[in-house]
Amino acid sequence: MRPQVSIVIPVYQEGEAILSCLARVLREVALPCEVLIVHDTPDDSTVPYVNKITEEDGRVRAVLNTYGRGPANAIRFGIDSAAAPVTVVTMADGSDDPRQIDELARLIDRGVVVAAASRYMPGGQQVGGPRLKRAMSRWAGRTLHWFARVGTRDATNSFKAYSTEFVRSVGIESRTGFEIGLELTAKATRLRLPVAEIPTIWLDRQLGESQFDLGRFLPGYLRWYWFAFGRRLTVEQIVARRNPR
Repeated sequence: MRPQVSIVIPVYQEGEAILSCLARVLREVALPCEVLIVHDTPDDSTVPYVNKITEEDGRVRAVLNTYGRGPANAIRFGIDSAAAPVTVVTMADGSDDPRQIDELARLIDRGVVVAAASRYMPGGQQVGGPRLKRAMSRWAGRTLHWFARVGTRDATNSFKAYSTEFVRSVGIESRTGFEIGLELTAKATRLRLPVAEIPTIWLDRQLGESQFDLGRFLPGYLRWYWFAFGRRLTVEQIVARRNPR
């Protein structure tokens, strides 16, 4: 059966911790799905544990990212490898609520191109995490919602569902951090395509260390933050920006 949703999870040395993440995803997602665990190197400590799960559940597979190291390339590779018309990006650290994957995917099925899990709308919440990062993310979400009308109050959250066709038509330019969620939200806004949101409760990871580096990733976030403001563009214009002659 062809999956209705492809779940892309970028990983880096998660080891045994990936088991609890996968257990939650496989327990909570009711839609026919595939789960792509995208890793940068064959010797990543996550892979042996994923392979054990694959022996028991064929929906799960480890996928070696060949686009280059880092979360942006892993997510990009995962979306390009997706077999379903809907792709959901979620993290391996337990911060996202897998019970919401079905709901996000159904929003895409109803016609939106980006469906965001929002920490900053009524009913949403962020628990833990660095104070400066939280403040900047909330400020960016509010101002983009108020002034650029992006359709979500949490444009920077990575936990989103996408129309796979939409992503492949506009492409992904990010190459460093986790700003892909903001990039695709900004592109949908400039194309005047529908973006929707549902509330989520985000929990800071309990095991391991975060790979988020604010100083390194901030330029990419600022680039797409400002791109969200502007006149309407066509897909051809978006692609022309990406591939100048």
